[in-house]
Amino acid sequence: MTRRGLHRLIRHPGPRRKAVVLGALGITVVLGLTATMVPLLADDDLSIPVVADTTATSVAQDGDNSVKTTLATCPARCDGNPRGGRDAVLAFMVTSLPANATNVRATLRVHTWQAFKATVTAHASTLDATAQRPAPERVGTVLDTVTGIGKGFNEWDVSGLVTGNGIWTVSLAQAGLDTRIYWASAENRNVDVRPNLVLTYSVGARPPSAPPSATLPPTAEPTRPPVSPSASPSLSPTPTRPTPTPSATRPPADSGKCGQVSEKLVPSCGAWWGMYSPTNPQTWDHGRAITDVEAQVGRKFDVVHRYHDFSNTGSNGAFPDAYQQQQMREGRLMFFAWESRVFSSGTVLTWKDVYSGRYDETIDAVAGRIRAVGQPVFIGFDHEPEDEPAKGSDADFVRAWRYVHDRFAKADVRNAVWVWTMMGWSGHYNRYAGLYPGDRYVDWVAWDPYNFHVCNGSTVWKSPSTTVGSFYRWLDEKGIGAGKPRMLAEFGTNFDAGDPNAKRRWFEEFPAALKAHPKIKAAIYFNSPGMTTTTKTCNMTMNHDAASLAGFTAAGRDSYLRQPTGGSR
Repeated sequence: MTRRGLHRLIRHPGPRRKAVVLGALGITVVLGLTATMVPLLADDDLSIPVVADTTATSVAQDGDNSVKTTLATCPARCDGNPRGGRDAVLAFMVTSLPANATNVRATLRVHTWQAFKATVTAHASTLDATAQRPAPERVGTVLDTVTGIGKGFNEWDVSGLVTGNGIWTVSLAQAGLDTRIYWASAENRNVDVRPNLVLTYSVGARPPSAPPSATLPPTAEPTRPPVSPSASPSLSPTPTRPTPTPSATRPPADSGKCGQVSEKLVPSCGAWWGMYSPTNPQTWDHGRAITDVEAQVGRKFDVVHRYHDFSNTGSNGAFPDAYQQQQMREGRLMFFAWESRVFSSGTVLTWKDVYSGRYDETIDAVAGRIRAVGQPVFIGFDHEPEDEPAKGSDADFVRAWRYVHDRFAKADVRNAVWVWTMMGWSGHYNRYAGLYPGDRYVDWVAWDPYNFHVCNGSTVWKSPSTTVGSFYRWLDEKGIGAGKPRMLAEFGTNFDAGDPNAKRRWFEEFPAALKAHPKIKAAIYFNSPGMTTTTKTCNMTMNHDAASLAGFTAAGRDSYLRQPTGGSR
């Protein structure tokens, strides 16, 4: 789709009984289970941000529409306003309780910065935690009460609500103090103080019918949850993110062993799971753009996709930047989509500009930085060139691609894995042979399939298999890139306004579509409107509503997309 221009793990001392903290993230339990009832053991607790939160109040907005880094509670009469009440509303998505979990205990933990002589009660809630300042509701079932609010984290036992996997929403109501208490929200810059939900449980023998990778039950939607990625600012990558994963071993091509990766980044089994997520322009924190989504879906992505230009400056052109280097240290693979343009000025380069030598200094600088990385990275030159008529002819594209490739080779860059990316549209089938640089210049063949539904004026709903299958079969028939691994460099789907669960099912069916097309060894979601316009019938993001997020999360838990050598480990 042409365009112009992990959560942090916090260690807590505590009992050796298995404890899982779930917010946007569901933690897959992989420890062995004994046949008798025994608690699972864990060395550390895991702390994961809440999925969504908001302050429910009837007080009119004061004009500040920025992201809120705090929640507020206050009784009905608040700071002299007889209708100034505020309730904090928090939503959590639990996805990883095993089918044989027993003695489930759920503890809500929310942070405040000072002590108060107040009583705060946790209630079951039906409010939408993604809404801005929803009207307060009549209180639901009382879950637990804390009298005397302490500085730091306060805890409520919400086991009466959280009985299994699903999306659960809690509201906090205040009494005994008629002034506001402020609590840290999911958008707070300090990740250590964000709300979380701690689950502890025991397990017995695993039921024989239990699937190896459970999905959310269709009925587990107690409230409309959550889901835009947080836009809270963070000015630089922090060094205290998850421990880097070791580099994958590279076996001989015929090893046939799962969990290994070739020199050209081909996983021996299954496929990589990747993400492009746009960066908040208020912070330009490219790391947070990914980790916020990872927190929602409960895993790290194997591949991070970013778009770069020929400016050779800043994060647009001087790549890999500090964020990408940090992401690589944490075990993710990078995919640099390198476009012959300058994003900031809108300048479009021609392919003749590239192969004439005019930009050799830029090409050589990028080559040097990639060589210095010292580990394999995906790189593609001018994705979707068939949609770039101003840049030159198809032959010009091929000549420019080969020129860039050859300069990398001259610079002794051995870790660049070259990805040729087309739109894959049938209207251009007659051009793709002429756009192919040749087997010596291409390592992976990629395309960008979408189920646009009504976003592009059509009414057709395409299944995942139909979405990815057309160009796949065409490649087979024509033999272009024969024997090379294939990638969905971008993919996406709209929702169906007439069927709220259609998008969720689409995502849940996606792993099966990949298994039916086994030459696809990587799939990267394009989590942006791109060239579409977001409307009441068009939204291409994977986290615009709870059902979509649940489906995408379920897809990412499929064992086919959980490479033991990559970020998903």
